[in-house]
Amino acid sequence: MNNGWQLSHESKTFLENLRVYLFSNGKNPKEIEEITEELEIHLLEAEKDGKSIEKIIGKSPKEYMEMLSNEMVIDYRTWMKYICLIIFGSFSFTIFPDLLNGNLSYSILEIFGHILIGIIFIAAVLTGFKLTATTPQSVKKQTITLTLVMLLPIALFIGLIYLNRVIDTPVIQFGAAGSIIIGVITALLIIGMSFWAKTWTLLIIISLLTLPDYFLQLTHLQQGQQLLISTLITFGGVVIYLWLSAKLEKNKSHR
Repeated sequence: MNNGWQLSHESKTFLENLRVYLFSNGKNPKEIEEITEELEIHLLEAEKDGKSIEKIIGKSPKEYMEMLSNEMVIDYRTWMKYICLIIFGSFSFTIFPDLLNGNLSYSILEIFGHILIGIIFIAAVLTGFKLTATTPQSVKKQTITLTLVMLLPIALFIGLIYLNRVIDTPVIQFGAAGSIIIGVITALLIIGMSFWAKTWTLLIIISLLTLPDYFLQLTHLQQGQQLLISTLITFGGVVIYLWLSAKLEKNKSHR
């Protein structure tokens, strides 16, 4: 498409930020790719003629992004799928550990709390994406912003655990059959999400959070020893997996 001509770093950065901005505004991924590919052609032609990026997008990249976003419709259907998958994914982090310890039972507060935290997390992620896409930031500031976004649901889940202990709400008992059905459905959804996203990150992290505790309970180790070993396996495994994933992605990008 570009006959060997490479876009400038400024243009590449703008296109990456544009993708993130449009995605965080709920636009259709296919339409986003079509628009960015068309814009890439215009930027290539402009740069070949010695023109700056401002000749195409103007002096304010943010205003140009907003203009494009306003011309596109929100893809509610796709985003409802994303929201449902994220909320159900958050439930999976508690369903499997609880399932291995017996039948499932959750209070009304826990159920609605998980749903609310999922919605807040999605809103925080989209806000963080918009901020990093439209505001010039160093890599350090972007990392801090996204780290705070990722820590938010952890803090909210800790708060939910505390509230659930001090506030009594009706508890729903799912029984043996209901627990098995929920476990099977959750497992199938996680596997389906992994194939769809082309990554096994969610499945591996859930396994690392669940299986060490389960297998250590079958040993004769004291509870404190089990907790220590389980924590080391879980966090060590997550760190090693993320490190290997980053290294593999880096190797792919250099090919």
